[in-house]
Amino acid sequence: MTAHLARTRHIDPDLDLSIRRVIRAPKDTIWSAWTDPEKLAKWWIPEPLTLRVEALELRPGGAFSTMMSEDGESFVPHVDAVFLVIEDFSRLVFTNAVNSSWHPAFPDPVSMTTEIILSDHADGTDYQAIVRHGSPEQRARHEELGFFDGWGTVTEQLAKSVE
Repeated sequence: MTAHLARTRHIDPDLDLSIRRVIRAPKDTIWSAWTDPEKLAKWWIPEPLTLRVEALELRPGGAFSTMMSEDGESFVPHVDAVFLVIEDFSRLVFTNAVNSSWHPAFPDPVSMTTEIILSDHADGTDYQAIVRHGSPEQRARHEELGFFDGWGTVTEQLAKSVE
């Protein structure tokens, strides 16, 4: 592992939150669930909410924008971010600290950088989502707001959609 990868895969317990599980599906299937707007819309928000993908530009600096709805008709912002790293079939990194139009952002409730890591596993894919925060207070706020319930739910929905 290069020094760069070792650094980005390090989890700082004061700043980072993480979800990790084995998903019984190959990496390319999970990659497709993350990178195909129609597939992403089916699992990347806790049910019964509805997700609409506005932009999914899979390149460093590309826009990542989604909207959510409780009734399927009236949509509000969900994520407005940019991709930082795209490593086909293994890694996605995006941040909402810069919005999809490349302006500095102060998103509510927290600013974060998210790293999705897909690694081979004997039973499928080792799936990890690391969500990095700028301060211990931001990390604590995200955890208090239900990080583990929310990210755990969507990770379970992802698994069900690909297994």
